[in-house]
Amino acid sequence: MALIKKPVNGMKDILPREMRIRDYLIALIKDTYRSFGFTPIETPVVESLPNLLSKQGGDNEKLIFKVMKRGEKFRPFDGASEEDLADSGLRYDLTVPLVRYYANNANDLPRPFKALQIGPVFRADRPQRGRFREFYQCDIDIIGEPGNLAEIELILATSTLLGRIGFKGFTVHINDRRILRAMASAAGVRDEDCDRVFIILDKMDKIGADGVAAELAEIGYGGNVSGAYLEMFDRISKAQDPLRTLASILGDHIEDGIIDNLDTIIVACKKGAEADFNLVFDPSLVRGMGYYTGPIFEIEIGDFGSSCGGGGRYDKMVGKFTGQDAPACGFSVGFERIITILLEQGYEIPGTTDRIAFLVEKGMPAERLALVMDEARALRAEGTEVSVVTMAKNKKFQKEQLTGEGFTDFRDFYIDPLS
Repeated sequence: MALIKKPVNGMKDILPREMRIRDYLIALIKDTYRSFGFTPIETPVVESLPNLLSKQGGDNEKLIFKVMKRGEKFRPFDGASEEDLADSGLRYDLTVPLVRYYANNANDLPRPFKALQIGPVFRADRPQRGRFREFYQCDIDIIGEPGNLAEIELILATSTLLGRIGFKGFTVHINDRRILRAMASAAGVRDEDCDRVFIILDKMDKIGADGVAAELAEIGYGGNVSGAYLEMFDRISKAQDPLRTLASILGDHIEDGIIDNLDTIIVACKKGAEADFNLVFDPSLVRGMGYYTGPIFEIEIGDFGSSCGGGGRYDKMVGKFTGQDAPACGFSVGFERIITILLEQGYEIPGTTDRIAFLVEKGMPAERLALVMDEARALRAEGTEVSVVTMAKNKKFQKEQLTGEGFTDFRDFYIDPLS
């Protein structure tokens, strides 16, 4: 079997320039989120299949990389099912592992618990711009805070991070799962059909209102129902005060306090914002995960064309592990998509340390080489990055390559210091 030098489809090798940006970004993420009181944690990349297939991950559950049983447990036979062959899988996000982690370690954790986790996740998805089968996620979550302080802290921390990276004028869309259900109910959608309707609604930005109406008709909600449903969105989009308009539309279909809660989050975040961003109520925002129970949010950066992060409240998820619900809310930054944007913009890391390359002629005597190393050591002690490399025959091309790697200065060292 011939060896293959290219990475597996949907995964990629990371070259030095990108790696420097990734390292810088991870350090900035940790520093920013720690300043908001979040604590770094780590969970395994492999999770038990029952956890990953708990009907909480939406379509992601169809994209799991399953791991075969090992050792004596692995006994393939004709007619074996997937359950016979696999008992675990690679995590498709960081939320399910976090909840398992909390359920297993709650007695040793503070309440509320503010968690920060950065790590790789895996989905057998169709690769595209900014989307890979192995990619990093960066999550902050608050477990144990029942009030809207959790949403406010998460939005402010995430928007502050994006501002420190250098983004301006980005938009955070916000909605509430309970509002989605209330709007569907008011239009005449049966509760058992809401999830199917939301899947269609989630395509609004791609297929438009006419496309949504056509697909609603296909599942039996044409005519008056789809008309009334889409009219709500049209009225809200034109209203000067969308939330008050929503309240008048829904009346008794919405529980008391839900709309006021969303309004409080929006007002508090706008007043407490460090970054330059927009926070807007978006009644068509759905979020695909099945575990959301309350406010949901999503980040839109410029004309990237897809979400660059999102999250929401998932108060029922911990209870699936422990039998006792715990309030929980989280926000995930689209790390890979942000990296893609920065690379396309030719991003330069601010305040980069000087990087000097020492080019040493081949065959340098030990005594002179020791002096070169002493000089490099002295510069490193001052905070300068120094790389000592053998001088190539084509020195001009070598320096061009090193410049591409971020080196800004060069020093040539010959066997004969006078040559």
